[in-house]
Amino acid sequence: MPKPGWVWRHVILGTLNSWLPGDPRGFRSRDHHIHSSGDYRNPPPEDEHAGLHEYAKNHSGPPVVIPISLRPQLAKELATTLTEQQSQILIVSVSAMHAHLLAELPWPWPETRKIVGEAKRLASKAVREQMPGRIWGRGATSRVCEDQTYQRQVYNYILKHKDQGAGLWTYKDRDEPSA
Repeated sequence: MPKPGWVWRHVILGTLNSWLPGDPRGFRSRDHHIHSSGDYRNPPPEDEHAGLHEYAKNHSGPPVVIPISLRPQLAKELATTLTEQQSQILIVSVSAMHAHLLAELPWPWPETRKIVGEAKRLASKAVREQMPGRIWGRGATSRVCEDQTYQRQVYNYILKHKDQGAGLWTYKDRDEPSA
C-alpha cells in the first residue's frame, strides 16, 4: 500500500535525441499542439510528419546510446537516488536508449517530475567520466499503476528487458554490497 499522497508509477525515461518530433513511431509535442495519428504500437502512415522529423534530425545531435557496460551502474544509481528521496523502488531497467522504473512516487506530477529529474541528474553525474555530456532527454512518461495486477504486469514487463541487454536493479538487490 503506498504512503498517503503517493502512488505506484511506471516511469519511462528516454535518452537525449532518441525520440524526436515527427518520429515514424508516433509522437506528441508538448501540450499536444502537434501529434501523429498513431503510436509505437500502431505506427502512423510512413510519411506523416516526415518533414518535421527530418528537420529535427538535422537540428539535434545523434541519439545518445548507453554502452552495455554502464547500464547496470545507471540502474543502480537511479534506484539509489530515488530511495534516498523516500521512494520505494521495485525495479529499474536501463537499455540502450531508454529506462523503465516502477516506483512509489508523489501523486502530484510536478513533485514526481522533480524527484525523477534529480535521479536522472545524479545518475548521469555518476558515469560522467565514462560518458560525458547529457544522457537523458527532457521529461519522462509516467503511468499510475491502479492496482496490484497491473503493478505485477509492469514489473514483469520491465524484468524482461534484461533478456534484451538491459542493466537491471530490483528491490532484491538493495541489500547487496556495492562492488
